[in-house]
Amino acid sequence: MIPTQYRIDAGEYGSHRLMLIFRSLHMTDAQLTSPFRLPASPGPGDLVAKYFRGLGDPLRVRILELLRADGELSVGELVERLGEPQPKVSNHLGCLRWCGFVETRRDHRTVLNRIADPRVIEILDLAHALLADNAEHVAACCRIDA
Repeated sequence: MIPTQYRIDAGEYGSHRLMLIFRSLHMTDAQLTSPFRLPASPGPGDLVAKYFRGLGDPLRVRILELLRADGELSVGELVERLGEPQPKVSNHLGCLRWCGFVETRRDHRTVLNRIADPRVIEILDLAHALLADNAEHVAACCRIDA
């Protein structure tokens, strides 16, 4: 069931039935285009946890590590180095861009990805330093899946 704050407009296009859902009066543009949905009034802990979930996927961390090592890489270069399908890499890059970990710049027809903020590199360095002291415990943890 679609909530009442949405207006539904149905129309016919040839033999295909179209259903368009228009935006709620209470939703911002960012909420409409975001890959995530937040609670109505997220607390600071909710936002920090959600921020760290951006780093919670091994492929996203591998992307960041490659960008840290090489500076800028295109999606094609990342796909080749990661050995993952292009749509999967692009999807994870979208998440990283949305949360401010990665930014892009265009070089003619090529879109290059890079770390958006030097503090992202600091987060990665700090994670490696902390992991050096706790690697066995993290590897054995049954509550956090990789």
